Amino acid sequence: MWLFYAIGSAFFAGVTSILAKCGIRNTDSTVATAVRTIVILFFSWIMVFVVGSQDQITRLSGNTLLFLILSGAATGASWLCYFKALQIGDINKVVPIDKSSTVLTILLALIFLQEGISLSKAAAVLVIAVGIFMMIEKKDVEETKGGKGGWIFYAAGSAFFASLTAILGKIGIYGVESNLGTAIRTCVVLVMAWVMVFATGKQGEVKKIVKKELAFICCSGIATGASWLCSYRALQEGPASVIVPIDKLSVLMTVVFSYLVFGEKLGRKEVAGLVLLTVGTVAMALL
Repeated sequence: MWLFYAIGSAFFAGVTSILAKCGIRNTDSTVATAVRTIVILFFSWIMVFVVGSQDQITRLSGNTLLFLILSGAATGASWLCYFKALQIGDINKVVPIDKSSTVLTILLALIFLQEGISLSKAAAVLVIAVGIFMMIEKKDVEETKGGKGGWIFYAAGSAFFASLTAILGKIGIYGVESNLGTAIRTCVVLVMAWVMVFATGKQGEVKKIVKKELAFICCSGIATGASWLCSYRALQEGPASVIVPIDKLSVLMTVVFSYLVFGEKLGRKEVAGLVLLTVGTVAMALL
């Protein structure tokens, strides 16, 4: 059964972006992020009690708590950037750039943690980078220079802060069960998202969210939670060396769904880039 759970994790991770895109057609991305985080917070604490790590809360050191908060802030920044990128850009272009956080994490680890890198991993990183480059069209770069392609900056910001989240976790979060760490970070994200809502004076827009879009936003949060639950169950019963690469294939599912739902198509060059991105990501998971 672990194989079905692994596929389920990739499926729900892939459908998350589609549901989110459907929920922010008219709703502000910051407001949507704040609402969605409420749902994700619920699921994250379910995971804590499922694995029984709630007892660790009282044993957290001040240093660990500090880095959990910093990591949560980075996660919040990543989510805010990601939702903004989804709102103004194509899913099949935003998601691949967001996935480049794998490359950025390795580079930051080399800079701040002095971690070595094998030739095989370096090759995988290069393949991912080439794949991402191929998926960005010339017109996207020209639009960015003209001030119209802001989604690229937000997508890049999402990837940067996602990689920073991993580095902060590596530096200061030791001995904390991963689900408990995620739950605490999600609390920080929730506070950060709602602070952003009130700081930008968008709190009044919460009541204006169309019911249909609110449903999609909540379903996006539920899909994220379902992906976490499936991933945890799969890792409980099956080999991580196989499960992790399957989970990384969520980018393919996102592209397929973006075509079926929004009619977003990829050219031959972009398809080749997607293949390279997928191969490189799976290779990173296996190495």
